[in-house]
Amino acid sequence: MGLSREHVVCMIVIIIMAMGMFGESLASSSLHKVGGSAGWTTLGNVDYQKWTSSDVFTPGDSLLFVYNTQFHNVKQVSRRAFISCNATSALATYNSGSYTVALKKPGHYYFLCGIPGHCQAGQKLHVLVVATSTASPSLSLSPDLSPVPSPSTGSSPSPSPATASEDSAQNGAISFSLSLSTAMSGVVVFWVALMLY
Repeated sequence: MGLSREHVVCMIVIIIMAMGMFGESLASSSLHKVGGSAGWTTLGNVDYQKWTSSDVFTPGDSLLFVYNTQFHNVKQVSRRAFISCNATSALATYNSGSYTVALKKPGHYYFLCGIPGHCQAGQKLHVLVVATSTASPSLSLSPDLSPVPSPSTGSSPSPSPATASEDSAQNGAISFSLSLSTAMSGVVVFWVALMLY
């Protein structure tokens, strides 16, 4: 297989440009401190819904919860538990005082403080993670508050596909962008090996 030097250089340039485009989309993730300078608290009347509406969340972003462990915790919950402020069947509980949650996939993520009365006082957070191709600063991030079945526990009914999908996103399934990046790396290795052969 006789490729000219010009063809090899051209292929390398194309591969580097493609990797740059994929790398840029993956490197554009952001760390969002929940509640801004106030953090995760009931003090200061932080409006977490307003806080989420001021930003767009995309796969690869992370939420940083900073809080006083004597007074607060963070519980990741289902949509139904979020609506009713029910912290008893949390999907995950964080008690460290500073915890980062990776937003790996598009979808809805729900969090609340499990200390009695805090969620009812507004210490709860709904984040909508949108695919990067649909991200737009004017996107409304208001939660849809229609009830959905809770995740299955014990003898309760199985969750609907929509709820199962949301819970899967919350539990950190492998993100599409990471899989695409891995596949692209494999293609690059293949082409380099082919050119050197």
